[in-house]
Amino acid sequence: MSFRSFTRSVSVLAIVALIVCLSACDQIGQLLIPATPQMEGLRGEIAIGLVYPATGRLASVGAEMGNGFELALEEINNSQLSETKLKFISEDSQGNAAGAIAAFNKLIHQDGVSAILGPATSSATEAAFPIAQQNEVVAISATAAARGLSAIGDFVFRTILTTDVLITRGIKVTQAKLSYQKAAIIYDETDLFSADGAEVMREALTASNVKILTTETFQNSNADFAEQLTRIKDLNPDAIFVSALPPDKPEILIQARQLGIPNSVPFIINTLTAADVEAAGEAAEGTIAFTSWVNTADTPGNQVFAQNYRAKYGIEPNIWAAQSYASVHILAQAITDAQSTDTPAIRDTLANISDLDMILGSFSFDAVGDAVYNPIVLIVQNSALQVFK
Repeated sequence: MSFRSFTRSVSVLAIVALIVCLSACDQIGQLLIPATPQMEGLRGEIAIGLVYPATGRLASVGAEMGNGFELALEEINNSQLSETKLKFISEDSQGNAAGAIAAFNKLIHQDGVSAILGPATSSATEAAFPIAQQNEVVAISATAAARGLSAIGDFVFRTILTTDVLITRGIKVTQAKLSYQKAAIIYDETDLFSADGAEVMREALTASNVKILTTETFQNSNADFAEQLTRIKDLNPDAIFVSALPPDKPEILIQARQLGIPNSVPFIINTLTAADVEAAGEAAEGTIAFTSWVNTADTPGNQVFAQNYRAKYGIEPNIWAAQSYASVHILAQAITDAQSTDTPAIRDTLANISDLDMILGSFSFDAVGDAVYNPIVLIVQNSALQVFK
C-alpha cells in the first residue's frame, strides 16, 4: 500500500520542545511521558483540524469539547521553547453526519491540516472516518464510542473506551452488587452510539443470565417518553438500562419518576455527566453510569487538569472536556515520537503508544486503534457523581 505524505512541510521541533518543557514542570509534567530527543527542523505552524458540534442539539457537548481542546492548546503553546506553535482550525459538525463530512473534506482538501481531532458522535464518525482513511490523514475521535469505528482503517483512532468495554465491565460490576435479575432497556434507534450500546447491553445482560423484559425505542429526542416508560413500569423490572445521547437522558429520568417508577429501581446509563445530573435534579439520585473518566481520579495530571479547568472556565470539567483535552496530548506525543510530520509515521507512532501515563490512566491503543485503559462505574449520591463501590 502506498502512502501520501503531507504537502505542507512543518516542524516537529515545536512538539518536542513543548514536551521537554512540560516534563520540567512539576504539575503539568505528569501529563506526558518523557520526551524523545529534540531534532532540528523548519519553523512553522502545525495545523490540526477540530470537528465538533458548535451548534445543534449537541452544542452543549461541543462547548465542553471546545474548552478541553482550548486548554490543552494554551498549555502547549505557552510552554514552547521556539516560535513554532500548534494551530487549530475548527469546523462545526452541527452534531450530524453531513456536517462532519463537509468539515473533514474542507480541512483535508482546503486547509491541508496535519491531523483531525473529531468528530464527536459515533454516527458522524462512521461517516467521516472513511474520508480521513481514503486521504491518509490521521483522525482521532475523543468521544465516539460505538464498536467497530477504528477498524475502518489504520489512519483512524479513538481515545474514549468503546461501548463493549464500558458496558460489559459495568454490568459485571453492578449485577454482582445489586443482584438484578429482570431488566428493561430503552434507547434511541436513530443514533449509532445508542443503538450499539443497547445491543451490547442485551449481550452482556444475557451473558449474566439477566432476563430482558422489554426493549423500548424512541427516535431522536421525542421529548415524550411516557408510553415507553409506562410499559416498562408495568413489567416491574429490577433495573432500567438507558442508551441515549445527552439531551435525552435527564428527561427520561424525570419522566420516569413522575410516572411513579420508584427510586428503588435504578437507572443504569452508558455515560452520565454532572450537567445531566443537574438537569434531572432529584430524579437522578441513585442513577448508575458507565464511563471512562472522573474528575476525582488520582491518575497522573488529572487533578492539575481539573484545577486549571475550574480556574479558566469556572465550572467542573466533564468527560467531554477531559477526553478532548487528553486527545491533544496523545496526538502531541505521537508527533514527538515520530519526529516527523509525515502521516504514516504519525499513524505508526500512535499505533505503538503503550502505557502512556496521563489523566485517563495508563493509556494504550489496541491493534485496531481503540483505546485501552480502565473503565469506571459511577453512581449519583447526594446529587453528585461518585465512584460506585
